[in-house]
Amino acid sequence: MGNRLEEVLSSGSVTRFLTVVPSWEKYEPQSSDERLIVLDPGMAFGTGTHPTTRLSLEALEMVIRGGERLIDVGTGSGVLSIAAKQLGVGDVRAYDLDQVAVDSAQKNLDLNPVDKDVKVAANNLLTGITGQADIIVANILAEIIMPLIPQAWDLLPVHGYFVTSGIIAEKASDVIVAQEHQGFKIVQTLKMGDWFGVVAQKPGEDD
Repeated sequence: MGNRLEEVLSSGSVTRFLTVVPSWEKYEPQSSDERLIVLDPGMAFGTGTHPTTRLSLEALEMVIRGGERLIDVGTGSGVLSIAAKQLGVGDVRAYDLDQVAVDSAQKNLDLNPVDKDVKVAANNLLTGITGQADIIVANILAEIIMPLIPQAWDLLPVHGYFVTSGIIAEKASDVIVAQEHQGFKIVQTLKMGDWFGVVAQKPGEDD
C-alpha cells in the first residue's frame, strides 16, 4: 500500500515449501511438498524476493494449519494471498488502497487456479470490514501498521494470529510495544537484514 519497493523476479525457492515462479518461465516442482506461486508482478510490490515478503511467507508457514479464514491487508501483487491458499487456508479476502495493486493482484490470482475464490478489493486498511478472520497478515510500513493494530484486534477471535512485516529495524520496538499494549501476545519476531516481521496472537482468558 503505497511506497512500493522495486524487486527483480526470477524462479526460486523463498521458503521451505514455497517457490515463486514468473509467469513467463516454465518450472517443474522438485518435490511433492513444493508449492508454486506464479506471478507477473507488474507495478505492484511483492514478488517474494524482498526480505519483508519472505518474512511474511515464513510466518504464514508457521501459523497456517489449514481451513482458516485469512485477510491480507495491503495485498500488493497478491503473493501472500496466493501463498495462503497454497498452504491450505480456506477463505481469503485481500485488500489494498491502490487500485493498480488490486488489479495486479487479481491478474496474479488468475494465474493460480487454487486462488479462484479469493476476494480482492480496494479498501483503506480494515476500515468498514466485518466478519472475523483467524489470521490477518499485513506486509506494509510500520507507520501504517500502527493504526491497523486495533482494527485487527477487533476482527480476530481468541487465538487468532496477526502477522506483520515491512518493519524497519528502528521501528520494530514501537510496533511490538503497540501490539502488546493492545493486548496481543508476541509469539515470535523474525529478522532478515534490516527488516523485521512479528507474529502476534490474541490470547484467551487462560493464556
